[in-house]
Amino acid sequence: MCGIVGYIGYDQATPLLLEGLKKLEYRGYDSAGVAIHTGSELKVVKAQGRLQMLSDKINNGNNIKGFLGIGHTRWATHGKPSEKNSHPHVSQLGKFAVVHNGIIENYIQIKEELLKNGVKFVSDTDTEVVAQLIEYYYDADILNTMSKVANKIEGSYALGIVCLDKPNELIAMRKSSPLIIGIGKNENFIASDVTAIISRTRDIIRLNDEEIAIIKKDKVTVYDKNKNRVTPIPFHVDWNISTSEKSGYEHFMLKEIMEQPKSIMETIKPRIKDGKIVLDDLNFSKDDLEKISKICIIACGSAYHVGFVAKYIFEKILRKPVEITIASEFRYMDPIIDDSVLVISISQSGETADTLAALREAKSSGAKVLSIVNVVGSSIANDSDDVIYTWAGPEIAVATTKAYSTQLSVVYLLAIHMAYMLSKITKEQYDSYINDLLLLPEKVEEILANKDTIKSFAQKFCNCKNIFFIGRNIDYAVSLEGSLKLKEISYIHSEAYPAGELKHGTISLIEEGTLVVALATNDMLFDKMVSNIKEVKARGAVVLSLTTEKHKDLEEISDFNICIPQVCDMMMASLSVIPLQLFAYYVAHLKGCDIDKPRNLAKSVTVE
Repeated sequence: MCGIVGYIGYDQATPLLLEGLKKLEYRGYDSAGVAIHTGSELKVVKAQGRLQMLSDKINNGNNIKGFLGIGHTRWATHGKPSEKNSHPHVSQLGKFAVVHNGIIENYIQIKEELLKNGVKFVSDTDTEVVAQLIEYYYDADILNTMSKVANKIEGSYALGIVCLDKPNELIAMRKSSPLIIGIGKNENFIASDVTAIISRTRDIIRLNDEEIAIIKKDKVTVYDKNKNRVTPIPFHVDWNISTSEKSGYEHFMLKEIMEQPKSIMETIKPRIKDGKIVLDDLNFSKDDLEKISKICIIACGSAYHVGFVAKYIFEKILRKPVEITIASEFRYMDPIIDDSVLVISISQSGETADTLAALREAKSSGAKVLSIVNVVGSSIANDSDDVIYTWAGPEIAVATTKAYSTQLSVVYLLAIHMAYMLSKITKEQYDSYINDLLLLPEKVEEILANKDTIKSFAQKFCNCKNIFFIGRNIDYAVSLEGSLKLKEISYIHSEAYPAGELKHGTISLIEEGTLVVALATNDMLFDKMVSNIKEVKARGAVVLSLTTEKHKDLEEISDFNICIPQVCDMMMASLSVIPLQLFAYYVAHLKGCDIDKPRNLAKSVTVE
């Protein structure tokens, strides 16, 4: 992995590939490369490091001429970051160049077979196996060759391929890793993300699992892995191109933090009609809900933290047991799942490999799967029984902000809707929750208007070596997200703990001057949080508290205090997370970190 772009058409391919790869830099990478069909050869150039190093090598693309090519930014999985391990990989006789996102799980077995047949390898990657296997099977019929390859390799893959013998064809194939085809006028594209090609086309085909596409400049033909012709369904991307640009902000992350009021409103408002929550795509009857024995939430990273908030909410107002499981652990814990279980999967990209695998495991056990995703037509969306889209728009920064907030908004909609269907809340409570929902964007806007206050706290604490976050109930779930944001982009060690666990060992880590960020927004647990704050203060901690207007008196026992507007406890996560996002951003900015592209991280995690 991490970014793929391919082009065939009337224009010079190399500058277009570089432009597309630049749009994909946010996904994280450690090297880059291109392969161009010049008409007489496959010209391959790679560079370790930033894309600019590749661009400088080929004079911004002007040194290589050709109308067909593929490009890639790599995030190392098999083999360390190096030029030889960079993509594109070329087959032994130079017939094929290949770029790949994903993992070929049986690559060692295939490599051993090819080595026995005299094939020589030059890299340490699993991807080179694909290039060598294509050439090994090649019989001048590219569809027949790719069908054999598809039936041989196992794992996840998005493949872009050029063949020396096919100067007028770009080949693509995918399984469990995102790949789209962009349809232009006398030009066509492939990409791992629509942002790479949105400046040239808005008409898109999403390849389904194990489909093979043969792409010419004026024609796209799609087959399944058994060579049967299939009819793809194109769709039109209608979001504004400015959403994939910084629009005057220094970083995408800050832009996306500031976009949250709009994103939350666009997720909520269309689903509230005449004072009622309307989830048109949800196929749940009251009887279906009553039969649910438990809810199991599967997710990774920040989406997992959304699931943690959801657990508290669902159990409180639905009175159904909820399990929240990190998706990468789900398949390996022998989960107890049957047709009475509702599984909710949460993913921004809809392509998260661990979440997708967990979802499929749950479905194989008979569970009904509802997914919360941002990308229409993504693998997780397609494999689910029901989908609720977040409508956050494209999120470019690796560290999620607005996707997290819109996922929370969907959780609220879903919980209130289901609770009312089950008569677990009264009409008065239902109306009150809806009113609070509609006020969320305005209250987030109010917090963002005071971002300079958060910046001043970041200036005080940007040189900390260790920072701890504490909270109870939903405040603890939000603490997990605040800690993750900070460590993701500032590289400061931070941990989140349930405040009640301090005396069970964690408090031994507190020493003179240690910063503790204490969330105390829950009315029921406020007094207990006051006690916990006093505990860490007694050990020398500096406390930055985050509370609501109702509890301003917390200033008296804290060293510093952030005050946010009041909303019902269930929705407090949408407000309390905003100062934590801003704090992480400003700390990272003051430390000079690469905020949008933090080291070692990728936006879409499409491998296990």
